Amino acid sequence: MTGVSPTQRPLTRADVAYLVGASFGPHTRVRDAGPLAGGGYATVWWVLLDDDRRVVLKLAPPAGTPLLRYERGLCAAEERYFRLVAQRAPQVPVPPVLWRGADPAYGEWLVTALLPGRSLADLAEAGVVVDDGPARYDLGVALAALHRVTGERFGYDDERAGGPTWRAAFTAMLDALLADAVDWDVRLPVTPDRLHALVGRHGDVLDEVRRPALLHFDCWDGNVLAAPDGDGRLRLRGLVDGERFLYGDPLLDLVSPLLFRRVEDEPEHPLLLGYQASAVEPLVLDASARRRLGLYRLHLYLLMTVEMPSRGMTARSHPGRSARLAALLDEELAALASG
Repeated sequence: MTGVSPTQRPLTRADVAYLVGASFGPHTRVRDAGPLAGGGYATVWWVLLDDDRRVVLKLAPPAGTPLLRYERGLCAAEERYFRLVAQRAPQVPVPPVLWRGADPAYGEWLVTALLPGRSLADLAEAGVVVDDGPARYDLGVALAALHRVTGERFGYDDERAGGPTWRAAFTAMLDALLADAVDWDVRLPVTPDRLHALVGRHGDVLDEVRRPALLHFDCWDGNVLAAPDGDGRLRLRGLVDGERFLYGDPLLDLVSPLLFRRVEDEPEHPLLLGYQASAVEPLVLDASARRRLGLYRLHLYLLMTVEMPSRGMTARSHPGRSARLAALLDEELAALASG
């Protein structure tokens, strides 16, 4: 397999067999295996073991690979996230962690159980015609459960961007992206001064967030697994790729599930209905919430722009993505400037 981005390394069946042996001992053999597509960061394979267990092997980028600042240490972060959710929000379907290891030649890897179902993105790409509303409702319920878990500080739980307040942590997250843009020579449609001015202008609504809730952050359709139930309805079966988790405003988790859309304009969306039915506190999408959501979309579009070179993408190789993100950034910047 050839990695599709510079952070994904090539793997062979022999490599997978070695890592399985290093995880479970030399008597555990690989019956079958193959790459899993959909992500652009780690190298991921499904593996059928000789004891009939189906697992997922995720291999982190090699040591020394240039990464965005918030992507450092993600293998350990994913293990922490899955174990935390299993302990504090066991009703949320995340993969059980089976092993995390490190090797001088291979670096870090994580092995989890393979959850049932296919991602919503995979189902859509395959042209599967099915009502995904129940699965999205379930996702809202799951996010509400996650958000009941409280962290010790805002931002990431290690040495990456964080702070004692949500405004401080969110500003640090943006500053890290601005520094990444300089490192990778990414031209942005906003200067650091203008970005700081916008955050300062809307800092009052960020200060309304007083509790650092546990966030998945990356619940786009590729990380949401679903499968039909006994009545043929598509239901949530798993949330994967939790390595980008952080603590902050629950509203941040409502951006990626409706990627490139405005969740506040879709109050009857199944995600919101599920969230509203399960959240401890009512979800109020008032003027303050709308401003915060605008800031969070701005952050996500900046991240998706800045990460392009680290994934081997350029404006020339991916003109559609580049143009779309530029237009979305302009839209959010204009709305925040006038709001």
